[in-house]
Amino acid sequence: MAISYNDLLLFCSLVLFITPSLAQTSFRPKALLLPVTKDASTLQYVTQINQRTPLVPVKLTLDLGGQFLWVDCDQGYVSSSYKPVRCRSAQCNLARSKSCVQSCFSPPRPGCNNDTCAHLPDNTITNTGTSGELATDIVSIQSTDGKNLGRVVSVPNLAFACAATFLLEGLASGVKGMAGLGRTRISLPSQISAAFSFDRKFAICLSSSSRVNGVVLFGDGPYFFLPRDIDFSKSLFYTPLILNPVSTAGAFFEGEPSAEYFIGVKSIKINGNTVPLNTSLLSIDKEGFGGTKISTVNPYTVLHTSIYNALARAFIKEVANIPRVTPVAPFGAYFNSTFVGSTRVGPAVPQIDLVLQSNTVIWRIFGANSMVQVRDDVLCLGFVDGGVNPRTSIVIGGHQLEDNLLQFDLATSRLGFSSSLLFHQTTCANFNFTSNA
Repeated sequence: MAISYNDLLLFCSLVLFITPSLAQTSFRPKALLLPVTKDASTLQYVTQINQRTPLVPVKLTLDLGGQFLWVDCDQGYVSSSYKPVRCRSAQCNLARSKSCVQSCFSPPRPGCNNDTCAHLPDNTITNTGTSGELATDIVSIQSTDGKNLGRVVSVPNLAFACAATFLLEGLASGVKGMAGLGRTRISLPSQISAAFSFDRKFAICLSSSSRVNGVVLFGDGPYFFLPRDIDFSKSLFYTPLILNPVSTAGAFFEGEPSAEYFIGVKSIKINGNTVPLNTSLLSIDKEGFGGTKISTVNPYTVLHTSIYNALARAFIKEVANIPRVTPVAPFGAYFNSTFVGSTRVGPAVPQIDLVLQSNTVIWRIFGANSMVQVRDDVLCLGFVDGGVNPRTSIVIGGHQLEDNLLQFDLATSRLGFSSSLLFHQTTCANFNFTSNA
């Protein structure tokens, strides 16, 4: 079989990524993890890596569908292990860049070097993007066996994009960039899988509290959460991940597919009753509009206006016995919570089911994920009207993901999901961050 020059470059680039990290130590981790904190003021999910030489803690906003890691290189980026990625190099090809920085009009520094590979970091909170130098540097991350913490390990040449300081606008206080977990060859999951020969899988479990951590786990299960000694990787439901052929990023090269994670919602039910919808909105058209994606940068699920109106009407009909109160933006349906009971899975309201590839595969949303307590006596339906012409018809946001375990299998292109861990008497905050293996 003939091997093309581009194939040879790709092979060499993978060797460059993998070999140094394995050469450091005979210890081979089973999985890696990052703690994730919910920022109370912005509702963003924030993690932290240790990067550079000497190592520096870098706070990052988690972006499930982000193309790669990007950080601000304009303010105080100092590292003896920083290496710009050269234009037309194997690493540049791996990143699918179609742009180079030929001349940088200042003395050489991180983010400004001649003849370097350029990429397009974007802030998905504010929907702004720019061009930035692609580079590599050392990153250290905690390992785990899925139940306890293990050693800290290093990836010596983890690729990322340098961005200008203005791109931080709108991010949580102290954040210096975004951690992209999307469907690209240089996202964090892809690079970590290559560096340690993991299965190309990762899982997220977001805490509903800003006082305790959730977790991102790179690699396959097990996934144990206290206090019950249950491996939740054994009890996931599965649905295919769908590739949107048109990029949904704020900045991208022409012809790129979306790096975000789409799933096939076929219908929505409330209390078992099907909500009447324009089902054509649930499919992705040839221009990349429509469909359903999962997002950590949207705090609440955002719906096409017609879907939102249908959902809200159906929900209000099912809870006609609960008095309504005056709505306040961004939500549209508010209720007097003194008339709402409490259950193990949150407020006692009708369940909302996202029906996936068949009527037997359902993502069930209980009260803890469907309702938001805005005052002591006021609950609101935690879904937002996204307008009449959104890029994506349904964007499943952070509130609906909290205390749900989601596993993204990049190799087989499928999503594993648990529905609410509260039903199993645990939460995403119950991963063991204290014990050593």
